[in-house]
Amino acid sequence: MDKLGPRVRVKSATPKKGYTMEIVFDTGEKRTVDLTPYLQGPIFKPLRDDPEAFKRVKIAGGTVAWESGGDIDPDVLYYNLQPAWQAQTESR
Repeated sequence: MDKLGPRVRVKSATPKKGYTMEIVFDTGEKRTVDLTPYLQGPIFKPLRDDPEAFKRVKIAGGTVAWESGGDIDPDVLYYNLQPAWQAQTESR
């Protein structure tokens, strides 16, 4: 984590158009992030199938999370890191 900088946490998240969210981090920064690349796999299927479910985002443990059990690491969002599924695919 030293190469990236300090760990960050999400303070709030507001759904916007499509699968984008306005996210406020504990650094005070506000960013609009397209979450589409991160919504892969069965845990995120309910969100892909139902945009209203996506909008029911909550903050849990300092990151964005949903009732389906899916969440996205706040450092991944803040530092614009590659989604885990993509890194696994490329390493094969």
